[in-house]
Amino acid sequence: MLEQRRHQRIRFGNLPRVSIGFGGAIGEGLIENLSLSGLMVRTDMPLEISHNIGCEFRVFGSPMIDVPATVVSRVGDLFGVRFQTGPINQILIDDAISSALASGNASILAVRELGGKKIMRITGGLGNPLRNDFMHALTRVGVDEIDLEGVTVVDQAGLALCLVACNRHGVKLGAQSPCFAEAWKQAVAVPGEIEKMETPGL
Repeated sequence: MLEQRRHQRIRFGNLPRVSIGFGGAIGEGLIENLSLSGLMVRTDMPLEISHNIGCEFRVFGSPMIDVPATVVSRVGDLFGVRFQTGPINQILIDDAISSALASGNASILAVRELGGKKIMRITGGLGNPLRNDFMHALTRVGVDEIDLEGVTVVDQAGLALCLVACNRHGVKLGAQSPCFAEAWKQAVAVPGEIEKMETPGL
């Protein structure tokens, strides 16, 4: 899980819809994750690897993005799609990603090694949609420190994940954004509140 991708993938709490044109048919799908270079889409359409499709989507109020793409992978009804994008679409996609992260509607979780330590960096929203990736990093990859400087929105589920990381895995909380620092401070200040957040099953 150590981040090696050229373009980081963002994940969503509520999956945006995408319209897909393929073989003369128009269908719909849900965007599982998105990067500057492509997306993962879940759809019932019979897409074929190496074939071109058209994608049209908005990301939480962004302008409409209409981009041709090539299907590059498939696992069941989940398809990996690589954009064939020009400079205008690249700007629109970049702006849509930045806006979704800033509003907390999307998240990036990456783990990198720095000075012999494994650091998990979270950007955007910190909540339940990151649970699987967060716990995988903790239990399978190993994490020494969490960098929370890029967190724009945090909820109780996100605080509970950090609590588990600290209490059960000995992880240190590193740099923190103002919104995270305030939420953590409030949670810790209320007697018994921090223990209540430790969700069963984490």
